[in-house]
Amino acid sequence: MRFLRRSLTGLLLTALTVGLLAMAIQTIVSAVRVSMADGGNTRPPRERVFAVRVAEIRPETVTPVTETFGAIRSRRTLELRAAAAGEVVWLSDAFEEGAAVTEGAVLARIDDRDAQGRRDTAGADVAEAEAELRDAERALDLAKGELQAAEGQADLRARALARQRDLQTRGVGTDALVEEAELTASSANQAVLSRRQAVAEAEARIDFGRIALDRARIALAEAERRVADTEIHAGFSGRLAEVDVALGGLVSAGETLGQLIDPNAVEAEFRVSAGQYARLVDADGRLTDASVTMSLDVGDIGIVAQGRLIRESAAVGEGQTGRLLFARLDAPAGFRPGDFVTIRIEEPPVPGAAILPAAALDAGGSLLAIGEDSRLVPVPARLLRRQGDRVVIDATGLEGREVVAERSPFLGAGIKVRPVRPGTEARAQAGDELIELDEERRARLVAFIEANDRMPADAKERVLAQLRQPMVPAQTINRIEARMGG
Repeated sequence: MRFLRRSLTGLLLTALTVGLLAMAIQTIVSAVRVSMADGGNTRPPRERVFAVRVAEIRPETVTPVTETFGAIRSRRTLELRAAAAGEVVWLSDAFEEGAAVTEGAVLARIDDRDAQGRRDTAGADVAEAEAELRDAERALDLAKGELQAAEGQADLRARALARQRDLQTRGVGTDALVEEAELTASSANQAVLSRRQAVAEAEARIDFGRIALDRARIALAEAERRVADTEIHAGFSGRLAEVDVALGGLVSAGETLGQLIDPNAVEAEFRVSAGQYARLVDADGRLTDASVTMSLDVGDIGIVAQGRLIRESAAVGEGQTGRLLFARLDAPAGFRPGDFVTIRIEEPPVPGAAILPAAALDAGGSLLAIGEDSRLVPVPARLLRRQGDRVVIDATGLEGREVVAERSPFLGAGIKVRPVRPGTEARAQAGDELIELDEERRARLVAFIEANDRMPADAKERVLAQLRQPMVPAQTINRIEARMGG
């Protein structure tokens, strides 16, 4: 009995083993049939096609722009200095940082009592010199009168001497009377000389009096200037900066109390390389009157002003390179000295040029153009300018050619590409780009969809309907080929 039970168990296990082997063989056969029906999961190797953005070269007259950085500086700055030493006794309400003042406004006063005392003393000296001059003029008048009287007396004495001599010749007069007349005439002439000396001394006194008066007036003017120096005025209309003064403070002569800046008289200074400078000069080596755009970036809002090149530095400067240029702003509203700005200078126009992305040009100066059968062909290009992320090239002989806008390490001569033109780029980003399929590729995709048993029937029909169209969405093709494993 035990033998029979063991025999039946062995027979049952043998039957189960045979059944499992049959099922395995059936599964393998089915898999082979499915693989043979859809051509297998592996498809024949095909050439990889890269999608690249292309740009068409269109020659035009390009105005290159040189971009650099600079700073705004003031063309009209006045240092407010104390011309006199003393205590600050009055300050204007407008004498503060950033305040706007008008020309001639009084900003501060320094204690002027000593200066006024010296001015009053100088005024008294002037009055004294004027009185002395008037006294000298009166003395001159008196001396001239005395001289006139002395000359009259001398004339009378001379006539008396002439009569005595005449009488002596006629035998009437005596020698004693003639000698007495001669002595009297001589005394009269001596008196005339004395009066003339007195007149000369009076005239000299007037000259010295006038000199003394001039000196006194000069001293008075200087004293009045000292009084005026105790007031600090605004030399022109502008804004105050670096104000450093307080009421009651003691200041010394020449001490800086602040600065007055004209906000409408500013300019930009910036440095360019020697190569950039060479493109901004004319045939005679003079700086051109190029247009300049200055921008101050403040978040999402930028302050922009136009200007013109006006001059260049006379020397390069120790340890510097290139050239230091200056540009005047046409409307400097919003700019302040010290602002760090972006400078864009318009260079002379270049005819027959084209602008491309900088990534389109390699280090050797060549472009990748779209050739026959959508294959890449290297073409040489002459670089004219670099402008940030764009380049300006000479478009001679390249008109109408389509070139790769963004090169990558996978691209090179002979590579087949799928051009993505600017008109279709937006649709490609949205996922509705259409691609024309060749018959071999279309057949592989259709066979894979038809052999897919897990795909719903309605979805399969919809996909097959898309694959039978002349233009198939790229998104559909990419999804199917990803499931195919290649």
